[in-house]
Amino acid sequence: MSTASESPYVQGVHLQRTDENVREIAALSEVLGEPAGLDGVLADLKYDVRRARVPRLLGRAVREAYRWDAYDERDELWYPQGISTSADASDTEDIGGRRIVVTTWYSTGKDGIKRGSRVTFVDLDSGKYRHVLLVSPVFDKAGRLTLRPMNIHAGGIVWAGPYLHIAATNRGFVTARVDDIMRVPGDDDHPDKLGIEGSRLYSFGHRYVLPVRFTYQAFTDEGHEKLRYSFLSLDRRSEPPALVAGEYAHHPDATTRLARYPLDPQTWQLAVGDDGFSRPLAIDDGGVRQMQGAVIAAGRFHVTVSHGPWMPGTMCAGEPGSMRMRRWALPMGPEDLSYWPSTDRLWSVTEHPRRRWIVAMDRAWFD
Repeated sequence: MSTASESPYVQGVHLQRTDENVREIAALSEVLGEPAGLDGVLADLKYDVRRARVPRLLGRAVREAYRWDAYDERDELWYPQGISTSADASDTEDIGGRRIVVTTWYSTGKDGIKRGSRVTFVDLDSGKYRHVLLVSPVFDKAGRLTLRPMNIHAGGIVWAGPYLHIAATNRGFVTARVDDIMRVPGDDDHPDKLGIEGSRLYSFGHRYVLPVRFTYQAFTDEGHEKLRYSFLSLDRRSEPPALVAGEYAHHPDATTRLARYPLDPQTWQLAVGDDGFSRPLAIDDGGVRQMQGAVIAAGRFHVTVSHGPWMPGTMCAGEPGSMRMRRWALPMGPEDLSYWPSTDRLWSVTEHPRRRWIVAMDRAWFD
């Protein structure tokens, strides 16, 4: 793969991890009890996804497709964005024998309430899913535990080992651990309320919450332009494995860069230099205008491009600066991408109300 920068690391931009929210998460568990973890959520999936009978009608490359339940399909308060799968999270490509997709959603605030972002776990085999609200537990000046919504666009997600890395645009990305998922007792019919009142916790109507552990904060050296972490994906097959980040750009003067950061395969966190910073192995110029997701598969980039809520999406494949475009490849509004190696399929999610799908495409169609 060609790169625009010299090895081993690229100067100019870097990420630095914040301290872990250990005390805050421990205090939250005192309110909610021991974490349910991923197993708890997967044992308590609630809503149904519907599998498309003729997926090719949704796009020329689509071979498998799922639709959300009727409410989530038309909801204008939450928009799907990022996607990753159990093929990213595990060498066996499953979680306890189950094929799992995880997506992100961001709150539009159209009703005047910004609810932050959330993740959704979908069991493709049972056809069930459940939303989990991302939260930031913090202590106020009086030492009381409070909850804040995770106000990020969440345009991409990487499920690596026990961690979820979630894109936060100019901030970098945030990281949560699936073992920290906690169940909220009581009813879940308070969609407009977040916070802790005595022993009662409100979570915008979500039965489960996931506290963010830390943030990989984005920094830029003088004379360089800040990298925007619009979307993320995982390249498991590189050595070492890499986290891929890219920039959405609508304005013609904005950059469309693609960056690759090395991951420690033992911890699934970014590799860190002696100076405490994580630097990219490569930054490639020459991405695609309005790209919404990018993943490396079969040694080259694959990129989604959205044309708004009414026109089908485009897929591009190749090297940065010389990608081949394939129109009408997938439904309108495609977002993030993830690769499933054993099936050689690319997964994406579409965002617009009444046109929302989880789709899988044959990668070889783009050769």
